[in-house]
Amino acid sequence: MTSLFLIEAALFGLILGSFLNVCIYRLPLGQSLALPRSYCPECGRFIHWYDNIPVLSFLLLLGRCRKCRRKIPLRYPFVELLTGFFSVVCYLKFGLHLSYLFYFPLFIAPLIVLTFIDLDHQIIPNVISLPGIVVGLLASLILSKMPPIVALLFSLKGILVGGGILFLISWIYEKLRHQEGIGGGDIKLAAMFGAFFGWKGVLLILFLSSLLGSLIGVMVMVLFRKGAKTVIPYGPFLSAGAVVYLFYGMELLHWYLGRFH
Repeated sequence: MTSLFLIEAALFGLILGSFLNVCIYRLPLGQSLALPRSYCPECGRFIHWYDNIPVLSFLLLLGRCRKCRRKIPLRYPFVELLTGFFSVVCYLKFGLHLSYLFYFPLFIAPLIVLTFIDLDHQIIPNVISLPGIVVGLLASLILSKMPPIVALLFSLKGILVGGGILFLISWIYEKLRHQEGIGGGDIKLAAMFGAFFGWKGVLLILFLSSLLGSLIGVMVMVLFRKGAKTVIPYGPFLSAGAVVYLFYGMELLHWYLGRFH
């Protein structure tokens, strides 16, 4: 039975991943996510259902559009496989529980969308981060064992700390350098993580994302000989830090706090 559920989780993730590709392409363009149906960005022809099966259609078509024969970006099957992977991982961690519904389709899936949008366009759509704050509040109220008022304060403190720290850093940087440092999208995203994980959790996420960002930034400058002023979007690192915290956050917090006892 467990194997059957794992297969179902994987298939659900692959199907959702196909929709996430639509979101990644259309949201920055301000297009509807429902209409028109899927089409080739190169030739504009509509894609038949049998050419829109996650991963399988890409393989059968040898990575090319059936109509115009232009190459289909590898990102499409990658996003589908990535989403399927996280669906299985979330099922293994949370099982058939409300936690799976909150943390996979309502948390990790939107992070996948905003990560690729931020990489392509250096923006984090409000349509993802602002509803994410509300979902985080609901997750605290529904999933935690805390009394409702305590759970609400837990999230509100997280929102203030997460968004407040990045807002303060951005404000100081702008005053000193006379240019924008951290975008408003990153600030709202940090507030979203605070709503889910509270102020302690968002502090660790900010630390992890800064560490990842620094390491990747140095690698980019060394490998590609980019200058120190190269713009690297922060959203993907925030998202990666949040996913690490989701799966290993309590262990990391206990390890870190244990060092001071």
